[in-house]
Amino acid sequence: MVETLAGIGRFGWFAARVLLRSVTPPWEVSALSHHLLQICTRCVLPVSATVFPLGMVMALQGLKIFDLFGAQYLLSSLVGVAVFRELSPVLASVLVAAQGGSSFAAELGAMRIKEELDATEVMAIDGLRVHVVPRFLAAVFACPLLNLAGSVAGVAGGYLSAVVLEGESGGIFLANLWHLTRPSDLIGGTIKTVLFGALVGLISCYQGFYATGGAAGVGKAVNDTVVLAATSFIVANYFLTTALFGVGP
Repeated sequence: MVETLAGIGRFGWFAARVLLRSVTPPWEVSALSHHLLQICTRCVLPVSATVFPLGMVMALQGLKIFDLFGAQYLLSSLVGVAVFRELSPVLASVLVAAQGGSSFAAELGAMRIKEELDATEVMAIDGLRVHVVPRFLAAVFACPLLNLAGSVAGVAGGYLSAVVLEGESGGIFLANLWHLTRPSDLIGGTIKTVLFGALVGLISCYQGFYATGGAAGVGKAVNDTVVLAATSFIVANYFLTTALFGVGP
């Protein structure tokens, strides 16, 4: 119990220092651009390839239900709400944790094991600002961008399943896409991914920055990053969904 509370305290102190450096200059723009491009190029295809078939399945199952009530015109709204609010934000963040977060933990862990981070501190260089903040901000910016790609892919998958495969009217599908979907759904999904990206960035960098135990310790940091990050933001997703969409129409 004491060790768990101490670990939470250490993570909280680490997060506070990273957040403070993230909003104050100077910023490592070139390093941020490099890590952001790296995450986006690695994850854009997996995110699209994951959300696209789920949009197809959502349309296929929803069509069977709406057929019972003659409400097929609501199908695109169902797909839009599900993709914008839940499917794309969560899946995009999971893949960022699996690809980007694990990479950040491995890189920082290797630097810690090779004493590169210690050498940075000896030279009076702020290791958090130089090595951690660019990776943290890259995760924060990458998740919303990948969520946008996933949202487009999910709606396209629903269109393919409903219109091309099942013969529904394409005009009706597109005309009613925003019948129940609101701009707040897109904004809410974006807010979610910003917070999810912050969790992924903080957890991955913390695990790597304080890795110990040689190569085995780096492997443990990578594994813990994926497990803790995915668990944390999936739990947080419930509270965010309640706060953003649980009240009102």
